[in-house]
Amino acid sequence: MKRKILIRDLTLRDGQQSSFATRMTQKEIDEVLPLYKDADFYAAEVWGGAVPDSIMRFLNEDPWDRLDKFKSGFSNKTKLTALSRGRNLFGYNPYPDDVIEGFNRIAVKSGIDIMRIFDALNDLNNMKSTIKFVKQNGGMADCAVCYTVDPYFPFKDKVKGFFGLKKIPPKIFTVDYFVQKSKELEKLGADIITIKDMAGLIPPDVSAELTRKLKKEVKVPIDLHTHCTPGFGLASVLNSIVNGADIVDTVIMNYAGGPAAPAFELIQIFCEKMKIDTGVNLNAVGAINKKLKGIREELSDFDEMKKFPIEFDISNYSLPDNINKLFNGAIEASKSNKHSELLHRCWEIEKYFNFPEPDEKVKMAQIPGGMYTNMLAQLKQANLSDKFNRVLEVVPQVRLDSGLPPLVTPTSQIVGVQAVYCVIDEAKGKPFYDNTSTQYVNLVKGVYGKTPYPVNPAFRQKIAGTKKETPYDVSKYKKQDNPSLPEFEDVKLAKNEKEELLLELFPAVAAGFLKRKREVEYKKMLAEIEVEKEIRMRMIREEQEKYNALSEQEKQDMLLDGLYNNW
Repeated sequence: MKRKILIRDLTLRDGQQSSFATRMTQKEIDEVLPLYKDADFYAAEVWGGAVPDSIMRFLNEDPWDRLDKFKSGFSNKTKLTALSRGRNLFGYNPYPDDVIEGFNRIAVKSGIDIMRIFDALNDLNNMKSTIKFVKQNGGMADCAVCYTVDPYFPFKDKVKGFFGLKKIPPKIFTVDYFVQKSKELEKLGADIITIKDMAGLIPPDVSAELTRKLKKEVKVPIDLHTHCTPGFGLASVLNSIVNGADIVDTVIMNYAGGPAAPAFELIQIFCEKMKIDTGVNLNAVGAINKKLKGIREELSDFDEMKKFPIEFDISNYSLPDNINKLFNGAIEASKSNKHSELLHRCWEIEKYFNFPEPDEKVKMAQIPGGMYTNMLAQLKQANLSDKFNRVLEVVPQVRLDSGLPPLVTPTSQIVGVQAVYCVIDEAKGKPFYDNTSTQYVNLVKGVYGKTPYPVNPAFRQKIAGTKKETPYDVSKYKKQDNPSLPEFEDVKLAKNEKEELLLELFPAVAAGFLKRKREVEYKKMLAEIEVEKEIRMRMIREEQEKYNALSEQEKQDMLLDGLYNNW
């Protein structure tokens, strides 16, 4: 019997977020939605992540309206999926259960079939309530373990650690660490376990070993999510498939590669060669890919790579002999655990298809691409661009001091910003941590949850003013105001529960968006009143003109008829 693997398409959420800063408009999405109805992907990630914030902030569009359109645009064959940060949902601050319950209830009722839930610290306590509320409302809980690597310390620091002059932690992020987290999530009710590698740091050998162990020790389906920035993505997904993964995440070619996930088309070719059925309608994918090219051209202002793949239609293609050999050789290398050979063959395949080359800087720094570019921008603003290598040296120490958080959103940015602050302090002749961000203080304090490695109490006292780990107290949560707007006849800023949730989750952005929405509605109402008034006045004028055209006798007859009827 032919083996099957399920494909989760990320194009319309993570794909466009990674490559084009989530700037796809609803009009552009509507161009491809009819084609998705026949594509028959197992699942499509369409919502969550940066989508709700970005489309209100930059496109003046309603996130809930977008989800409604996705729901009507896909067939029931494809499950719609969204991404949520567990207790943090979309922001930095943890939320109380009533907000988490409301968001997940409405998201599932509005069309989300699978909620992918993760926590930036892999603190499972931060995921429990979301798992519960998603399942209570009939959704599937896709529980993600954030993949990361141990910090790299140079040899001189390791020598200091050996003599007790510097604290060097043991290895934390081993294959067994991720397997154990996955087993715990399965007990909490996970319907799917995803290894979520936002930074693209999982190398092929780890992908193979981790998938094998998860398939042995976890009963629910296993999914691999990774990116291509450092160059591991395609090889690691292939290794995951060869070693038994049930689901893999891909992006349609014209949005794929570079900072995004591997291209579906390349994974499809591998699967065809291994006689694995993806169940995807390739004619539909070919048509979607053509549309995406035009849309990508429209998004050129936000396209940092500006490197389009070759023209390629997965529903009707032939490959040169040398490229065919690369695909076959990659499969053989994967099955033989020849990971270095596998990597080089995959790089040659991606080079032929004109995908961006591996980012060596990100690969060596072992940090996400977004964190890398954000630190560069900070240093440039401080006129310290020449200090970037020093920042890279400081990142492991800043990360260790704060409990070795995985470098995923939002902790990657928190650690990156603080590392830059430390180097700026150093350049001014001040000690590290003379200047700290609020988010870093909260991370060290324990507000975001339990870190993978204990924070030194003395360091916590220095940074946060307390030695004791202090979780966020949700009882102190203050619900966002929902004021009346006197300029629009005292209508409420948020008119229903969906809009109230937008205010809770994105206070500043949603307030501006909803005010603009109320203004549009108010002007429309005034315009409609004017139209109705004009219609009434026109009818009166027409009746008056008819009356004026009557003879005196007809006017008297009308008057007598009226008197008679009244009597």
